[in-house]
Amino acid sequence: MEPPRPMAPRKKPDSPASLPTGGKAATINDIARLSGVSKKTVSRIINHSPLVRRDTREKVEALMREVGYVPDPLARGLAFRRSFLIGMVYDNPTAQYIVNMQYGALDALRDSGFELVVHPCDSRSPGYIDGVRRFVQQQKLHGVMLVPRASEDQALADMLAEIGCRYTRIASVSMDEPSRMVVTHDRDGAAEAAEYLLSLGHTDIALITGPSAYRSAVERTGGFVAALARRGLQLPKSRIVEAGYTFESGVVAAEKLLSGKDRPTAIFTGNDEMAAGVYKVALRAGINIPRQLSVVGFDDSPLASRLWPSLTSVRRNTRDTGRTAAAMLIQPEGGPPPLAAASIRPHLIIRDSSQPPE
Repeated sequence: MEPPRPMAPRKKPDSPASLPTGGKAATINDIARLSGVSKKTVSRIINHSPLVRRDTREKVEALMREVGYVPDPLARGLAFRRSFLIGMVYDNPTAQYIVNMQYGALDALRDSGFELVVHPCDSRSPGYIDGVRRFVQQQKLHGVMLVPRASEDQALADMLAEIGCRYTRIASVSMDEPSRMVVTHDRDGAAEAAEYLLSLGHTDIALITGPSAYRSAVERTGGFVAALARRGLQLPKSRIVEAGYTFESGVVAAEKLLSGKDRPTAIFTGNDEMAAGVYKVALRAGINIPRQLSVVGFDDSPLASRLWPSLTSVRRNTRDTGRTAAAMLIQPEGGPPPLAAASIRPHLIIRDSSQPPE
């Protein structure tokens, strides 16, 4: 048996003594060689990029001071084929959801040197991916947050990967590598709402869903229906109405469910906007909430606490979700990849819109 071969010694950075002689000034190449990092990393440090680890920055800056290095103005742009801009691409009709997502992103970017730019789109339009590509390339974006429903489009994610743009996807289930995902577990939140209504004693329950084209709507519907089924309650098709995640569509759906004498005693809606539509129809029909009708929403947007009576709703921490997605995009490069996707778990907030049936 042959003895093990000795390992080759690691290459160490050169010492300052190996600088060019004859009065020649040190260059960015010299600083990179002496500190054992890439020229791109040195350029990032010169430009005060937040994408460099603190220990690396301190080491390189100490070396530059030691050798009296003065950055060449032409070198300052070397690392920045991209700007200090983070994009947020969304196709979502719920205005409050988008506002909260932006607030979260701005929380993460504050004092980082990065700014947020937004790009609304219509994912049903045949050319929308080309529009996003132009947005990314014209703005030279450092990275992109993809918000549902845009985040659910694999072709859009593939395009960003193809052009070398960082992205994070926010979705109700994991759809990509862990380093690119923030998972919101919408199915679990809807299941908790179903279990709560059952615990109150409701057995005649209706569901107003979001658009079936949205994965979030599919997950919320699936979680709610499955939780009822586990407790032996099958939801009839006549008690499920698809709507559009908007107040107006909630009104139309509620009219279908509440217009006759055979009314449900409780309604779960796929978001708070549609729950507000239920409130309008109930008020017009003289139906008391919660005495004659319990209502539970999803999102726990600011609207939920402003309705009267205040709305029981599944909180999904939209601001935290935006903060997490943006923070992932500005992490320094070279760290170990995460073992699991980032998770923001929902939970039910009980207020005054729900009680046991009469």
